[in-house]
Amino acid sequence: MSHGRSVITVVLLVPTVIALALWAFLWPNARLEPRDLPLGVAGPAQATAPVKTELEQHDGAFEVHPYADEAAARTAIEKREIYGAVVVSQQGPQLLTASAASPAVAQLLTDAIGEQGGRPMPTKDVVALPEEDPRGTALNASVLPMTLAGIAMGGVVTVLGLRGTRAATAVLGTASAIGLVAAGIAHSWLGALAGDWWTEAGAFALVALAGGATVTGLAALLGTGGIGLGALVLMLLGNPFSGVSTAPELLPEPAATLGQWLPPGAGGQLLRSASYFDGNAVGGPLVTLGIWGLLGLSLIWLGALIKRRHAPGGNDSLELRPAASPV
Repeated sequence: MSHGRSVITVVLLVPTVIALALWAFLWPNARLEPRDLPLGVAGPAQATAPVKTELEQHDGAFEVHPYADEAAARTAIEKREIYGAVVVSQQGPQLLTASAASPAVAQLLTDAIGEQGGRPMPTKDVVALPEEDPRGTALNASVLPMTLAGIAMGGVVTVLGLRGTRAATAVLGTASAIGLVAAGIAHSWLGALAGDWWTEAGAFALVALAGGATVTGLAALLGTGGIGLGALVLMLLGNPFSGVSTAPELLPEPAATLGQWLPPGAGGQLLRSASYFDGNAVGGPLVTLGIWGLLGLSLIWLGALIKRRHAPGGNDSLELRPAASPV
């Protein structure tokens, strides 16, 4: 490629990448609003009817789930089936929230429906964040380092020339170490997580494995260009579409759905459930991260197999050998 074409390529390519990054990071945040946000209404049907009618006036904002009483609504919140609930009783209405599920949603519910007749509605935080991290910033901020860890993992394994079983072993070992370090910092040092320590370490490790195996596998199959492709998927799509700092139900489509299919979004939901909700609602994130991890490991071995077959002396080598002399 001539120097003139190289200059033109840089001038066109870099602004295109920057435009994509700005779109991916700015567009979802500029369109934040509740979209079918799961919300409970608890109490006798006759008493909760006006509340349901009021919530339905927020067109498409809330997905209302009825519950018999406050206890049932609390259980649904703890199982991560809903983000909050309006409980109607003889003492009047009260709002249940769960800041651990999403501080942004808890504040949104307080602002949107936390008043009755011009007076603040009594509010209870059913699943609160730890006192050491009342805004949940530590867990929100952990997604980016896990994303960077996956990209770095793939880059280092590729630069060192590790292939096949050695590459897979390096990825698995590194992901395990990252899980221990991350849990040690976020839980033991900062006190920002409140779940079982080993469960949290396993969650961090699985998030790192999903990203690291994916980048390493793409690099094994496509060469160094695979690292760029993996970084594009994880950083420019997975990170801003994750919904970790807000909630998937606040993001516009297709970002909301796509983000939960990628490792950062699934990882954020897994870490939140493992840290604050006793492991409830981990099925979907575990499946998503498991698929990415297995896919990445499969690509690592596939890339090694292809390179081995096309290497001189490999099974597919076309090198001509002299015929054996007759005895």
